[in-house]
Amino acid sequence: MKNLLTDIAGVRVGHADDAGLASGVTTVVFDSPVVAALDVRGGGPGIREGAPARPRQHRGTDRRHRACRRLGVRAWKPAAGVQAWLAEQGRGFAVRDAVIPIVPGAICFDLLNGGNKKWGRFAPYRDLGYAAAAAAAANFALGSVGAGLGATTANFKGGVGSASAATPDGVKVAALAVVNAVGSVTIGDGPCFWAAPFEIDGEYGGRGLPPSFTPDMLAMRIKGGAAATAAENTTLAVVVTDAVLTKPQVKRLAMIAQTGFARAIYPVHAPLDGDVVFAAATGEKQVDPLFGLTELGMIAANVVARAIARGVYVATALPFPGALPAWKDRFG
Repeated sequence: MKNLLTDIAGVRVGHADDAGLASGVTTVVFDSPVVAALDVRGGGPGIREGAPARPRQHRGTDRRHRACRRLGVRAWKPAAGVQAWLAEQGRGFAVRDAVIPIVPGAICFDLLNGGNKKWGRFAPYRDLGYAAAAAAAANFALGSVGAGLGATTANFKGGVGSASAATPDGVKVAALAVVNAVGSVTIGDGPCFWAAPFEIDGEYGGRGLPPSFTPDMLAMRIKGGAAATAAENTTLAVVVTDAVLTKPQVKRLAMIAQTGFARAIYPVHAPLDGDVVFAAATGEKQVDPLFGLTELGMIAANVVARAIARGVYVATALPFPGALPAWKDRFG
């Protein structure tokens, strides 16, 4: 296993970004139909085409909307580019002779990170969405790429992270996260990550937890301080498993996996965040609907926490005056 979302067979990830713009798109493409759901905990989410991923809605598309989740871009229509690419492949929801690509996604605010956002009449995100979908592959970069290029947290540069694991019975679960949180992923201003107890093989520095906690470490640090707004912050994640799950079970997986946010970000699920988890099941391996799903969700939450920490650990700072430092600038 590569410790990536693409450890789940049939899943590919693509990035496209623009250094001058300081923004980009990350697309998750499924090679076959999946069962999908989402869970929203933040107070300011920005979601597109979320209805097909909600239980009891759009039941005709439960397993038919082929192959795309878009992450981490703003409300400038990048999904149109993803749809164009899918349409070229003949992929989507069939309505008699028409094929309509369904592209659920969520947005990530990065308008204030120093990049040039004066693009004029036509925003570049449609083309970036198309390029990200076309670039989807089994191997992909982490950190300040794609949707993570412009991402930030309260004290360090954010980015794209990913991680994977398996249950003792061999059912795989993996996550990809775009970390643009209002809170902090590190404990205080030090090098330790809140997700330290779940780290595997030093994947985000192996610093562990501090020997003790002081009130300063537990003080609230939020991006923008008192001027922070709900429009500016979001952590997004996609969780995929190769288990056989119904739509309500995938929804439950997304709900349990969202607890990984609380293991990695402090504070989290605030009115100033738009935290969203998309979950999908590719339907290869059977799991017990009670104990098995609970175990799978437990591991999924750990994987989400690890992906969030990796996104900050691997990120690099933007080259603009006043840009937040990367974790490795301070501690690497």
